[in-house]
Amino acid sequence: MLDTLQNHLQLDSQALALAVLVMVLAGMVRGFSGFGLSALIMASLALLIPPIALIPVCFLLEATASAVMFRGGLADGNRQIVFGLVIGYVLGMPLGLFATHSMTPEISRTAALVLILLLALAQLNKASPAFLGSRWGVYAAGVLAGVATGLASIGGMVVALYVLSLRAPPREVRASLVLFLMTGTVVSAFWLLSTGTMTMLAFTRAMFFAPFAVAGVLIGIWLFRPSLEPFYKRFCLFLLMGLAGFGLVRLLLF
Repeated sequence: MLDTLQNHLQLDSQALALAVLVMVLAGMVRGFSGFGLSALIMASLALLIPPIALIPVCFLLEATASAVMFRGGLADGNRQIVFGLVIGYVLGMPLGLFATHSMTPEISRTAALVLILLLALAQLNKASPAFLGSRWGVYAAGVLAGVATGLASIGGMVVALYVLSLRAPPREVRASLVLFLMTGTVVSAFWLLSTGTMTMLAFTRAMFFAPFAVAGVLIGIWLFRPSLEPFYKRFCLFLLMGLAGFGLVRLLLF
């Protein structure tokens, strides 16, 4: 039975065990913070599975997690901000894809991860750019998220940085992230299908890993309680820096 499963997923036993663990942890992070599932999966498994094969798996798992968390996002999310972010995202994603085709994957991913580190450090030092709070800041953040998605599939991390820069309650921040990731799946689905990136193998892997990711999401939702809300922003920023730093180290060493 295990051999049959490994053949269907095209993963050996060690890779399969690690992937299951990563899915649960990534789901927990997503359930608690509202983002980070794709970034954590990419950072942890890209050495075992080619990134181009992980992208559609992450997309399907993000869509599943968003469906689980959508009710809270619809109730507590800032729809006006999410709408502006999505508009910018639609415009920015083709730019990122064009840039990706114009440079090596290593350079594009390095540029995106360095950007995340710099933005997270700026927020920790309370040096968030003033224009983010302006009328056009939300659209600029959306464009940047779209570009980052085209470059390295980390658009959700950029949106997280923008939403965290707003003076809003943690519950609203988290819900807005959930709502954006849910609506942004339409744009991502179009590009994945039109470029042939979505394969039957990716679909099979996602269907197998989905229950583990959902279990993690439910644990993360349970952990998101009023007593932990004061630690939310700092946790999210350190999470972003850790994921970006790990990705850079991986690029340098491998």
